[in-house]
This record gives sequence, C-alpha cells and structure tokens, in this order.
Amino acid sequence: MRVGMGYDVHRLAEGRDLILGGVKIPFEKGLLGHSDADVLLHAIMDALLGAAALGDIGRHFPDTDPAYKGISSLRLLKHVGGLLEQNNYQILNIDATIIAQRPRMAPHIPLMIRHVAETLKIDESQVNIKATTEEGLGFTGTGEGISSQAVCAVMPITAYIDQDREAADRPCKECAGCQKK
Repeated sequence: MRVGMGYDVHRLAEGRDLILGGVKIPFEKGLLGHSDADVLLHAIMDALLGAAALGDIGRHFPDTDPAYKGISSLRLLKHVGGLLEQNNYQILNIDATIIAQRPRMAPHIPLMIRHVAETLKIDESQVNIKATTEEGLGFTGTGEGISSQAVCAVMPITAYIDQDREAADRPCKECAGCQKK
C-alpha cells in the first residue's frame, strides 16, 4: 500500500464562481486561479499523484498552459484517475478536509463525494470529505481564502497478483496429507 497527501489553497475573489468538489456553491466570492480553482479536487489529485510517485498537478497541468484556463477540475481529476490506471494503481480510499470560515459546506458534501467517486470510478464509501473552520484565525479564518488537505491510499494492482500467487503456493489447511504445494 502507498499513501499520498495533498494540499492546495486559493484566494477568494469577487466575480468568480465558488466550485468545490465539482459543486457550484452559492457564495458572493469564488476562488481565484487558472482553472476553476477547486482546492478540494486539487488537493485530492496531488495526494493521488503523490501516492503513485507521479509528480503533482503543476507538472501535469501547468498554470502557464492556456489549455487549462478555466477548465473544470473534474476533467483534470478524470485524467489523474486514468494515469493511476495506466500505472496499475487501485485507489483504496481518499480522506479530504476543506478549510473555510464560510460558506457552510455540510449541505454540499454528499454531492462532492458523489462527483469524486463517479469521476474516479470508485465507490462512494471510499471517499470521505469533511469541512472545518479555523475559528476566525489565519487567512481562511478571515475569509481571504479557502484551503484543502487530502490523504489517500493506493495499492499497486500487482500486489493483488502477488497475494494470489502466495495463496496458491500455501499448503491446504483442510487436510494434512494434501499434495498441493
């Protein structure tokens, strides 16, 4: 099993939509960034890429590339899921936290979980998203920005093959005289 962690932060600005977990959240400000600035998905992508030792989102989706201007981070997440598949990794779980003073995230979290799970072709039970405030402290507490952290676990698919081979090589437990090697 391999573990990765991700972190992202963006400044809040007027004239932008607030998109978190692929969900448009009603709020007077949105996150400033080259893409849709979805800090939650950016943290999740960095955690997944890190667990698989595939770099980070800046390497795969540079903010200097006009192809990613305003792009939905769900599209980027789908690409990351494809990279994991190509490199023979299976996602075991994702645990992420949104850090924001406002708006309240709780009503939107079930849809965020659904978006992440569907995009990565995993079960919703493998995705946990929660939110917290910083009690008015720091840049998130004063409403200047929103950040997110994520941790994930992935398993190389070859580990399952190795486990199957080991099981096949173990002697049968049901009979003492078994010739199975």
